[in-house]
Amino acid sequence: MSRRTGLIDAAVEKLTARISAGEWPVGSRIPPEPALSDLLGVGRNTVREAVQSLVHAGLLERRQGSGTYVLSTSEGAVTMGRHIADARRRDVVEVRRALEIEAARLAARRRSATDASALVDLRERREEAYRSGVVDDMVDSDLALHRAIVRTAGNPVLTSLYDNLIEAIGENIRFNFVTDTHAADAHDGLVQAIVAGDEARAVEETSHYLSALVADL
Repeated sequence: MSRRTGLIDAAVEKLTARISAGEWPVGSRIPPEPALSDLLGVGRNTVREAVQSLVHAGLLERRQGSGTYVLSTSEGAVTMGRHIADARRRDVVEVRRALEIEAARLAARRRSATDASALVDLRERREEAYRSGVVDDMVDSDLALHRAIVRTAGNPVLTSLYDNLIEAIGENIRFNFVTDTHAADAHDGLVQAIVAGDEARAVEETSHYLSALVADL
């Protein structure tokens, strides 16, 4: 393996790690090449090739005259997205219900003080986005809260499954906001239950709002 190929592979890994960690959420624009070059400590040609590799993988998309945007958080999510492209909304919500109920229960059991504080901050961010009326911000903040709950559950397999479905879940959340089935305080009870360590209530809160979504479809 040449040194240049090694540099490109390392840059790809670093960019992928930042995308997977949510530093650049789905739909957001990544920094331009000069900034990425400084961030990664490599030349601009290396950055350009690393970005192009992620474009081919389906994680990024170049938009002429606008920049490069995040399409997905992982190659697994891209593959999963192709498989479920024709899935009904009900199918997606039913899988969400299975994953998120267990995530809520485990999050209530395992949350730390730091986790609890982060969830409260994300809940407040979600409410602010809802009040703004900007749908993209509403979707991003709601999705960020759900992902944080899943990560707080502390189960890497559950996290991986959820992240690989993140595009379908994001589209489902967008549909819910557009059809006005998500209120500003929709997840207040869930966050309160997790912070309090109340597993039963966390499960009840999650089951309630997702079962209501299924019933509406």
